[in-house]
Amino acid sequence: MRRLILSALVALSLAGCGFTPLYGTPGVASGLTAIQVSTPEGRVGSLLREHLDDVLARNSASPPTHRLTTALAERRYPRGIRIDNVATRYEYVLVVDYRLTQISGGSGPAKTGKVRVEVTYDSADQPYASVAAQQDAQDRAASEAARRIQLELATWLAKPKA
Repeated sequence: MRRLILSALVALSLAGCGFTPLYGTPGVASGLTAIQVSTPEGRVGSLLREHLDDVLARNSASPPTHRLTTALAERRYPRGIRIDNVATRYEYVLVVDYRLTQISGGSGPAKTGKVRVEVTYDSADQPYASVAAQQDAQDRAASEAARRIQLELATWLAKPKA
């Protein structure tokens, strides 16, 4: 009974403060689905494009209003060096510069930004396992970069335009 009363009080206090969920703001969800994504060639570019299309929920039935262009920079740093100077762990860093422009009538970028994602993975003695671990790190980094870009774009779309 106490929990029911407490949850009712919390719900009433949030309703009175003017709290609006980010995706409840008019135009955010529809704005995200109207973004066409362009990424560089290559494995990580393809992974990033797939993850961005997923998180933005691209609606291919309607024409896009904005184009998101990305540039990637990848680095791999050895960590956990053994006594024989062989790395047992690697840090994979993915930096994505993005530019959002209007497709028609735009006179420059509407929004620009940069996200940096760092993930680590173990280095195995077997070549296949080592390659699989590196590819998994690339996929995890692309997924996280797409999520961060989506959040930045949703926040930008929710702000009133001057």
